[in-house]
Amino acid sequence: MDHVDLMAGPPPTLLPADPAAAELAGGDAPVAVVRRHPASPAAWAALAESARDGGADDVTVYAYARVGYHRSLDLLRRNGWKGHGPVPWEHEPNRGFLRCLGLLALSARAIGEADEWERCSSFLRDSSPAAADALLA
Repeated sequence: MDHVDLMAGPPPTLLPADPAAAELAGGDAPVAVVRRHPASPAAWAALAESARDGGADDVTVYAYARVGYHRSLDLLRRNGWKGHGPVPWEHEPNRGFLRCLGLLALSARAIGEADEWERCSSFLRDSSPAAADALLA
C-alpha cells in the first residue's frame, strides 16, 4: 500500500510552454503577439511591461496586467491548479502568470488600491517566494 501524506500541500503547477514566448523572444511587438495569442499570459505580461516601461499611465498597466492575470487563472485551472499551491518561478512557462500577478500588484499599489495590492502581493508570495522577491523588489 502506498503512503499518502495528508498534510502535504498540492503539487506544484507546471504550465505548458507558452506559444507566444518564442515570438516575444524573437523581438515581435507585444501588442502584435497579444493579437495572435490572446490567451497567452506571457504576451499580456510583455504588453503590460512595455506599457510601464514606455511611461503609460498606471491604469493602463493595471488593465493589461488584469487581463493577463485572468487569462492565467483559466490556464492554471486547465492544468490542475485548485486555487492554491506552488507555481514555481523556476519553471519558465509559469513566468507569464507570475509576471502578470506582480504587475497587477504593483500597479494596484500605484493607483491607490491598497486591498488589491495586499491580495495580489500575498498571492504572489504564496505562489512563488522567488517570484515575489524578483518582481516586487
